[in-house]
Amino acid sequence: MVDFVRVQKELVQCNKDNSVSGVSLNLHEDEDLKHLCGTITGPVGTPYEGGLFHIDIRLPESYPFGPPKMQFKTKVWHPNISSQNGAICLDILKENWSPALNLKTTMLSLQALLSTPVPDDPLDGVVARQYLNEHQTFVATARYWTETFAKKNSSGTEEKVQKLVEMGFPECLVWTALEAVGGDENLALEKLCSG
Repeated sequence: MVDFVRVQKELVQCNKDNSVSGVSLNLHEDEDLKHLCGTITGPVGTPYEGGLFHIDIRLPESYPFGPPKMQFKTKVWHPNISSQNGAICLDILKENWSPALNLKTTMLSLQALLSTPVPDDPLDGVVARQYLNEHQTFVATARYWTETFAKKNSSGTEEKVQKLVEMGFPECLVWTALEAVGGDENLALEKLCSG
């Protein structure tokens, strides 16, 4: 059974210094403590700098003894993150999970993964080959994806998000909906209304 008291404490702890750490956690729209939305800022000095990356987090019944299931909702070009579905290859999300870890340390580990890819243990082989063999192209592609999908000011997205949030939709869902429909505000609204 999920330790809900611990999860609530972790939410408060993570958001206490989010302007410094660059990571935050919120409840998903269904307000179920087993389903969270996280964000991490792209690390300075990387092609992800300036980006805000949204992560879907689902806690198993065994949490904190079992690892959370995390998936990038923002498209990201990285050897250890699927460019197709946002799946993540990180040892602490699998066999190296420990109940001593928490959601904040896991989010910080994802942020560190953006700084230090592990191309020898890739999830996305195409990206890993590009990282190893055509590094300048990799950096340019990762930077382009960050500009296109993870920057708030990309093509008026900030204003679209604000409008939809004012309609009562949670910000993390608004970002996900806009990304899924290529930034089209009307299609995003349809998607949000249809559940």
